[in-house]
Amino acid sequence: MKIGIDTFGCDHARSGLGTYLFSFAAHLSEASDVQTELFGSQLDRFTYTSGKDILYNPVNVANSLHSERLWHFTSSGKFFASQKYDAVLFPAPERVLPVSFKTPGVAVVNSILSSQIEGNCDWTQKLQIKRGLYKIQKIIAASHYIASDLVNHGVSADKIEVVYNGIDHKLFFPAIDFDDDIVDIKPFAIRRPYFIYGSRLSGPEKKHVELIKAFSLFKEKTKLPHRLVIAGSDGPYSAEVHKAAFESPFASDIFLTGYFPHENFAQLYSGSDGCIFPSEAEGVGLPVLEAMATGVPVACSSACALPEIAGDAALYFNSNNIEEIALCMEKIVSDSALKADMVKKGLEHSTCFSWEKTVSQTFDVARRLVGMQ
Repeated sequence: MKIGIDTFGCDHARSGLGTYLFSFAAHLSEASDVQTELFGSQLDRFTYTSGKDILYNPVNVANSLHSERLWHFTSSGKFFASQKYDAVLFPAPERVLPVSFKTPGVAVVNSILSSQIEGNCDWTQKLQIKRGLYKIQKIIAASHYIASDLVNHGVSADKIEVVYNGIDHKLFFPAIDFDDDIVDIKPFAIRRPYFIYGSRLSGPEKKHVELIKAFSLFKEKTKLPHRLVIAGSDGPYSAEVHKAAFESPFASDIFLTGYFPHENFAQLYSGSDGCIFPSEAEGVGLPVLEAMATGVPVACSSACALPEIAGDAALYFNSNNIEEIALCMEKIVSDSALKADMVKKGLEHSTCFSWEKTVSQTFDVARRLVGMQ
């Protein structure tokens, strides 16, 4: 069986979609009976294949989302046929997706697409998302929360299967010894103790402002020396987040790193006293699992897919209630027995997720699809 894997729309591995594809590609050799070939922009010839024996087929398309969508609308079908793919995997269907499928397709949905369909994306993107997902043969949802969201927007439940994202346990694991007062991650030197929240400053649903207010309340009440580290690239909501941090009475203890490489997050988590994750727009929630795998306690929103992903290994709060968030922070640093129990549960829970399992289950879906043709 020969499967083509679409790298278009994955932001050259500098976004959550790109991180998914990078991690997925790193474990392609786990399925010996499947021949895989990545295809996409000339710029990504080595992005997802560096140091690995993975085939990559560059496509001559201009480096713009508009051009990539146009290619998927008009030329992708002939390309798939010429490459004799038995099936095609689309890791970024919220960005690029054909609207007809002579070659069987599998869309991997890692986002809450209703927010995009009902949001401000242009008509071509809405057409691609809705018509493409209605017509594609199979959809892999990264959580039951995402699957329910798709069904609520008219996608047939029969074509949806849930396959959770994995964790790279070679990267995310507990630090044996972390007694240093400074976490030195070039070009940053971050003083401990601190809480960490890793998320792009993309919108109010990420709840950065609420977290900053809760942190200020925590500092005011406890007088503890903790800092708040917000690691994520700037986005449409950056100005509001920076303003909230600047206006906080504890502004000197709030550190916004900007874009932070995914491979360095393990060290950032390990040096923290806890991961606080207030986002209400998570269909996957992978950062909470990665934090658990490094052996730190996690407190997160009780909304979206986070309770499904984090299970009973996290503390939960209402992200619109800054007192609840602040109280969770206080519990993590003041209740040593609770913290130890959370760390133990988190480590155990995180072992249920691996990229080997994700790749295997994804290819199982493709095998069944090809067998039905």
